[in-house]
Amino acid sequence: MKKNKGKVNTTEKEFVFGFRAGRNDCVLKVPLQFPVQENVSDLHGRLMLLHKIPCFVENELRSTLSTFIESETIQDYDREAELALQRLTTGEVDIDQLTNTWAKAYSETTLEHACPEEPSWDEDFADVYHELIHSPASDTLLNLEHNYFVSVSELISERDMELKKLQERQATEMDKVMQELGKTMTDQDVNAVASQHFDAQQVLENKWANELKQVTHIQKQEYQEWVIKLHQDMQNPNNSTINEEIKMQPSQLTEESEPGARLYEEQRQLEESFTIHLGAQLKTMHNLRLVRADVLDFCKHRRHGSRGTKLRRLQTALSLYSSSLCGLVLLVDNRVNSYSGIKRDFATVSKECTDFHFPRLEEQLEVVQQVVLYARSQTSKHKDQPEVPRNGSSCEDKNQNVEKNSSNILPGEFYISRHSNLSEVHIVFHLCVDDNVRSGNITAREPAIMGLRNILKVCCTHDVTTITIPLLLVHDMSEEMTIPWCLRRAELVFKCVKGERVRCTSAIFPSCVTSETSQS
Repeated sequence: MKKNKGKVNTTEKEFVFGFRAGRNDCVLKVPLQFPVQENVSDLHGRLMLLHKIPCFVENELRSTLSTFIESETIQDYDREAELALQRLTTGEVDIDQLTNTWAKAYSETTLEHACPEEPSWDEDFADVYHELIHSPASDTLLNLEHNYFVSVSELISERDMELKKLQERQATEMDKVMQELGKTMTDQDVNAVASQHFDAQQVLENKWANELKQVTHIQKQEYQEWVIKLHQDMQNPNNSTINEEIKMQPSQLTEESEPGARLYEEQRQLEESFTIHLGAQLKTMHNLRLVRADVLDFCKHRRHGSRGTKLRRLQTALSLYSSSLCGLVLLVDNRVNSYSGIKRDFATVSKECTDFHFPRLEEQLEVVQQVVLYARSQTSKHKDQPEVPRNGSSCEDKNQNVEKNSSNILPGEFYISRHSNLSEVHIVFHLCVDDNVRSGNITAREPAIMGLRNILKVCCTHDVTTITIPLLLVHDMSEEMTIPWCLRRAELVFKCVKGERVRCTSAIFPSCVTSETSQS
């Protein structure tokens, strides 16, 4: 045994393992650094791979290595303890200082001596809102939220109108320029005009974006302060007039429906519901609902009252801080942003109403991007270490894809956003998929299916009892999606959902007979 000069408390010991291979006696000698910081199973696997140890001595090597590390570690601890006692008896260590250090460490690491955590503003507001929304003041809260929603919608309508006028004016100007092309105008002149048009659109869009951001920020601040004040007034027994005003206030969500609202409701009526039981010995009941609808219909609020609008908003608000959350799976590309495709449409819907409880979608996506960058940086630190392939697969392809842009995610991975301003959804699972989901020969090992399984696991462990899933794992239909293609895809998704629900329910409810959840 020898001391390592680079590290004071680290010692190097030689591990010796002998085995017989045929007629040959083989001896493996490996230097190990103590205390061992890595996992014994990982160390055993690396020794098997690097030294080409026969598989028939794998178990013996594992047990011998574990015994050696355990015994040597105990000896080192005993040796250090004896030296510490010797220093204590000889007076090299101050007893008072040592006892004070122990007392401080015990008080800082023991829960009963720890200082109680101060509740944050978000926690206080969540408790107050949960209490108010389950009281007669629920109508008052919904009316205020609806008024804020209408004001933001009017502001968005003004923005769209101004942008439309600008685009029409620019289109007319560009037509005139194109007519003069080759006469009094050159290609450079056309490019200059196009550049001016683009800059003008950017300035106008930034202006409206800043104004919307400021308006929503003011609304959120006013709403939270008003909710806290209302709760304080209701707690005061002297303010009996508050309860009377709340009871007398009419609801503003019962207006006449707009012309398109009835058509919207009729389209939503194309649905069918089932009650199914899963499991062999442990029976669990689930509600399955097949709906023909745009995925964003579950997120949009109706500006004018329509059938069921108030009930949906009330149900979403009642279950916001509960154990019955509603989730939705949104299929996105590998970029964590909201600049194109359905991500842009979803971001537009989320901006139509102020979120009074959670950060804006852009802020949540920025946090996700930072987490992805950190995860990729941690992965790149270990990419030089040899990895044992599992099931004949390799990580080279994934590493190559990640190295192209470390801020992108891989197919099958997903990130989560939280919302209180959507119609029927609290949580959105942004599942990354690629073009392979449009092929007709995907299997249960496809990254999209594996990602869906992981989403169902998260739902099972985080009180998401209703989940809306695109049955065909696509948001848009195309010509190659024939009836047989749809049947095969639906069967694959149903099998995935069934298997994961049975597995999760068996893990969480081992002694129950029936539990009820919902699947959409």
